[in-house]
Amino acid sequence: MSPYAQTGVLPPGPGEVDLELMRRSPLAFIDGLAREYGDVTRHQADGDTVYLLNRPELARHVLKDNGANYTKEETPDDRMLRPLLGNGLLTSNGEDWARQRRLTAPAFRPSSVRTFDGIVTESTSRMLERWRPAVESGTPLAVDHHLTALTLAILTRAILGTDIDGIGEGFGRAVDAVNRCIGHYVPDPDPDPADTALRQRGFRQARVFLDSVTRTLIASRRAGGASGGGAGSDGTLLDTMMSSDHLVSDADLRDQVLTIVMAGHETTAKSLTWTLYLLDRHPEEADKVREEVDRVLGGRPPTAADLADLPVCRRAVMEAMRLYPPVWLISRRAVGEDEIGGYRVEPGTLVCVSQWVLHRHPDYWDAPEVYRPDRFDGAALPSHLYLPFGGGDRICVGQHLAMLEAVLALAVLVQSVRLTLVPGFPVEPEALVTLRPRHGMQMIASAR
Repeated sequence: MSPYAQTGVLPPGPGEVDLELMRRSPLAFIDGLAREYGDVTRHQADGDTVYLLNRPELARHVLKDNGANYTKEETPDDRMLRPLLGNGLLTSNGEDWARQRRLTAPAFRPSSVRTFDGIVTESTSRMLERWRPAVESGTPLAVDHHLTALTLAILTRAILGTDIDGIGEGFGRAVDAVNRCIGHYVPDPDPDPADTALRQRGFRQARVFLDSVTRTLIASRRAGGASGGGAGSDGTLLDTMMSSDHLVSDADLRDQVLTIVMAGHETTAKSLTWTLYLLDRHPEEADKVREEVDRVLGGRPPTAADLADLPVCRRAVMEAMRLYPPVWLISRRAVGEDEIGGYRVEPGTLVCVSQWVLHRHPDYWDAPEVYRPDRFDGAALPSHLYLPFGGGDRICVGQHLAMLEAVLALAVLVQSVRLTLVPGFPVEPEALVTLRPRHGMQMIASAR
């Protein structure tokens, strides 16, 4: 008999929960669990036993130290993403995942992504040119959609070798439609079947559009003649995938390209959106960012060589990702028995770590609800306390590119404009696939 089976000790929790309430307000739900039941909680939801872990050492146990015992297969993450992304890097498991990771990792090494700095600054400058009429007239901008288009353009140029500037806003609308459907709980019986049907129709249309964009990227690269080199050398990541013995089918290529495009642009766009919002709400922090950018750059475009001299910009982004982590929940399913924090874990248990909760834990963060970028000035954080890119072996392969994008794009924006939230505009985090502003982010850009 397993030693874990002998203990029989289970975490505290509320038992069966109201699914509709949980899905309607997931952030309030997990906050309430942690507040009422502590750092390891247990509840029943939709036939699953669910543990929520709220301490960094427990997150490390599941994501890293005993990661082999925990899989993404048949988790909420998997069920939400697989219908759109297929069997890509985010959804695959085991050796299949390891093979895909080995293939993609070289394109995202720090030495490789530093070569993309010109793409980041040029793309951001092009976005500012498109903003010029709105800047001159004071017309509000849907900043979240513009940033989605920006990060999409950067990613496709840098990693896939294709310029799709001009369709980015349509891509952003398609991503919104996907989020509205796959991140939305529908109770049984459905109280509003017409609304559900509308969301599902929007998802199907968005999937067709996203498939079309993805297949166009692949066809364009094939037509242009892939170099066959590795990404970061003579070719792009798409060239590498197209020349690989392991990824030869159109279906495989489609899954990988759409996964990289979706995961790589959406999270960075949201990080930048929340950063700009928080800097507007905290003018003293915005002044620090502007002072650094003006002093270090003197009006010239930033490069990768400037990153070490832009720590204030970097901390502004890091603190935004602490308060509003683009990925707000990580879920795994236990393969075998285990013990976590003194509690028994049975096979099949759904084990979750929420960055939203962990990043606000009062035992680890001083004034956790306050935007205070200086908290990252030389701070030595416990392992797996700060998880904007996840943790363990499956930590986001694109984390270095994401930070380079966010810091350099922020510097370019700060050089040219001041962004102010439209007076009275409601800002509320919505926890769907990513943590997004529920109503978007309408801001007014004024010239500096």
